Amino acid sequence: MAIGDEERGVTTTNLEQLDRDSIATVDSTDQLTDVLAIPEHLRDALWKAESAQMKEWDSPAGLVVAGMGGSAMGGALARAALGDTASRPILSARAYGLPPWTTPDTTVLCASYSGNTEETLAAYEAAGALGATRVVATSGGRLSELARADGVPVIPIAGGLQPRAAVAYITVAALEVAARCGVGPRMASDIDVAAEHLEDLVVEWGPESGEDSAAKALARALVGSVPIFYGAGSTTATAYRWKTQFNENAKIPAFCHELPEADHNELVGWAGAAELARFSAVFLEDSDTHPRIEDRVELTEALISDAAASTFRVQTRGTTAVERVFSLVLLGDLVSVYHAALRGVDPGPVELIDSLKSRLAER
Repeated sequence: MAIGDEERGVTTTNLEQLDRDSIATVDSTDQLTDVLAIPEHLRDALWKAESAQMKEWDSPAGLVVAGMGGSAMGGALARAALGDTASRPILSARAYGLPPWTTPDTTVLCASYSGNTEETLAAYEAAGALGATRVVATSGGRLSELARADGVPVIPIAGGLQPRAAVAYITVAALEVAARCGVGPRMASDIDVAAEHLEDLVVEWGPESGEDSAAKALARALVGSVPIFYGAGSTTATAYRWKTQFNENAKIPAFCHELPEADHNELVGWAGAAELARFSAVFLEDSDTHPRIEDRVELTEALISDAAASTFRVQTRGTTAVERVFSLVLLGDLVSVYHAALRGVDPGPVELIDSLKSRLAER
């Protein structure tokens, strides 16, 4: 994996080693182990999807994955993994309800790790009122209770995780539902192959890897700056995943955008970036994108290099789409946990989210 240079004046902490023991001093809930378990999560997710005993049905209007946060992420990653093999729309709904074009011919996968996400519960009720086919993916809670009472299939998710750490479960659930309702081909074998591939990457990037490994080097290089992650095509979803993982694990602002759209607006904003703060740009690249994207990444990086604190180019790893998508998921998750450790921040708790939910419950 190639990481670009342009590393000028990057601030680092005094943490000398990003090994298990050092990370454990700040990682109170062992988020690192959950990241390293992504390969096993993929395998377990397939088994759990099978346990739901879903039959095949036809969904001419496509699939909507209704969820929030980490639970919604699985829908976007599933769409990226399907790529051009998807024969019908597969879209995410992150709101109190469903897109206005949703019809009874749409399948709605309601994904909530806790089963108590109020927006997803509202989407579940909306889908029922509409007469759309519903499927639920959850570890329990109110959503599971409603689905079982209504005879709606429930794809179980392993408990004891932070919602964002269940990304493999939600992604596999979305892929399996997409296959059952005619949105795309079944990808069980690709998921198995990806799990094996990721085990090799865990060795290459994990805490036992050298301090100069791609994950550790990038984590150190980004300390002291606000990262902006750029994706294109299949890496657009993973760019958003990197952004949210830096938000929740590293507890810093982080942003993302998509090429080529960013070259028609955000590019100009880099002219004033150095006056405001230290911004870094990370371009997530994949071989299976439009040939002009590589040209755009190269030129965009060159044009912003004077204003950026640092710039990096990161390539997917693997042959199949599932391998490549999850190679970036694994890498980004590791980089965000390493970044948190370098800052001396516990990657587990999300106190502001918990506070918001408590205050909403009082209204």
